[in-house]
Amino acid sequence: MKATITSPGRITLPIKKLGSIIRSLSAQEATVEITGKDRVKISSGSSVFTIAGLPADQFPPLTSFSNQSSIAINQEDLGAMLRKVSYAQSTDENRYILNGVFFELGGGKLTVVATDGRRLAKCERELAGSDKPLSLILPARTIAELQRLLKADGKVHIVNNERQVSFTIEVPKNEEGLVDRIQLVSKVVEGNYPNYRQVIPKEAGNKVRLDRVHLLDSVGRASLMCDDRHNTIRLSVSKKSQNLEISAKSELGEAHEPIAVKYDGPDVNIAFNPVYVMEPLKAVTEDELDFEFKDDMSPGVIRGLKEDFLCVVMPQRIS
Repeated sequence: MKATITSPGRITLPIKKLGSIIRSLSAQEATVEITGKDRVKISSGSSVFTIAGLPADQFPPLTSFSNQSSIAINQEDLGAMLRKVSYAQSTDENRYILNGVFFELGGGKLTVVATDGRRLAKCERELAGSDKPLSLILPARTIAELQRLLKADGKVHIVNNERQVSFTIEVPKNEEGLVDRIQLVSKVVEGNYPNYRQVIPKEAGNKVRLDRVHLLDSVGRASLMCDDRHNTIRLSVSKKSQNLEISAKSELGEAHEPIAVKYDGPDVNIAFNPVYVMEPLKAVTEDELDFEFKDDMSPGVIRGLKEDFLCVVMPQRIS
């Protein structure tokens, strides 16, 4: 934080109360002064606050990453990668290994993966200067905070040790203010992430290319007929009709909507939880996507045309 320092000092202050005070100040400048034993006076304009704090040595020591090599990636790129996978994190506390996003660096690529056992999302991007291998799991809370901090401009520098990882985020020049960078340090989730490659179908199977927004809207409309007992949409593709029909049926009623496609495979009927189809469609920005499927018992794959993104979705039993 940028400041004019007349006399150095250290103290620990309650962050919520300090933040409330700073946000309430009407003047552009504030003076912070340690006045006595673990007390701080904040003066700004005609406002004066005195806050009780704690000795600085009671604050947990900050981890030093000075001897570790770092990698750098554009904030916008990392933010887009996390957006494409974070919805697939598990919220089941008993499966803590899956309560986060897996980072893997190797072969000149950064790969991020998330899964809850019912769907798996993966995104990868080429990364120059990424020869040092990296493998870690970031907790879901850290992912949410990182997504909040990442901007459209500037780099984020990533460095880690065995137990922690640091993200140093450059603040864009037009937003600098009192700070020019923000450091986020987090513990990593201990344990080995499952072999996600085994989940991804090795055979492409049947494939249709679809307009992303059209498919998203159609699935959303069909899902209006789902209820708690029948939270399923059915996708039926036919070579004869050259249509992909999206339908749903419950005690509320039923819905049917065809989408014209180019298809040269066998007829397939497959069912999914509509949320598991809509979330990846909302997370990406490409105009078109490929939807791959084999049969009603095999997982479906939503794949980006640039081959940097895919989402594997497990089917549901068709009653």
